[in-house]
Amino acid sequence: MEITNKAVDNGKAFDWGKTSADYAKYRDIYPEIFYKKIVQRNLCIKGQNVLDLGTGTGVLPRNMYHFGATWYGTDISENQIVQAKKLSDKFGMNIQYQTIAAEDIEFSSNTFDVVTACQCFWYFNHEKIIPKLSHILKQNGRLLLLYMAWLPFEDRIAGASENLVLKYNPKWTGARETMHPIQVSDCVYQMFERVYHEEYIVNVPFTRQTWHGRMKACRGVGASLSQAEIEKWETEHYQLLQDIAPDEFEIKHYVAMLELKKK
Repeated sequence: MEITNKAVDNGKAFDWGKTSADYAKYRDIYPEIFYKKIVQRNLCIKGQNVLDLGTGTGVLPRNMYHFGATWYGTDISENQIVQAKKLSDKFGMNIQYQTIAAEDIEFSSNTFDVVTACQCFWYFNHEKIIPKLSHILKQNGRLLLLYMAWLPFEDRIAGASENLVLKYNPKWTGARETMHPIQVSDCVYQMFERVYHEEYIVNVPFTRQTWHGRMKACRGVGASLSQAEIEKWETEHYQLLQDIAPDEFEIKHYVAMLELKKK
């Protein structure tokens, strides 16, 4: 499904469905500490019902499945959900998925202990979705927002790859990231209160191939460029990595998490 959002990429249309195969293959990259820190907050564990909004290919539910929570995942892209189901079925995971926009979800009141949103909360209409999340969460239920991004000013390879994306897609607003807490609209705090936040640095291992795949699967390339543009970008990016990157390397990222409690 093609999406146009004035606040994202200056209104340039993007479609995660175009890059679902690469997304499934190359974007399951969160390190173990990413999941451990969630569990340390007593979230997404056995005995809890968890809804993952914007689940994509189901990265969060699949990687946290063994902690025992009952997971549900929704995403606006049918192609993403197809990949999520395929990967979950492959590993025998009973995760329920639904293709639906986050703003259109319909669940009974007091259904979930936790709602998660990883790499996606800024896409949503907060005025519309926040009352729904308050409705479906149990008393003292948690809304957990998660984010991880490479640091282009601190990592040479990440910075060079990012510059090449901007060459082909100058409207892309996913560039020039720096470490900072997750910010949300004021309306969120009408029904939720912040109870915890944390930001920390991780080094994520890649090969030339997997980093190339990760970059291709970003919104600025695979989700928004034409096929001809993607092919040109790929040729240049392959050469760039040959010139500046060893066979194996790490990319410096930062991770941010924001835990909110239903009032």
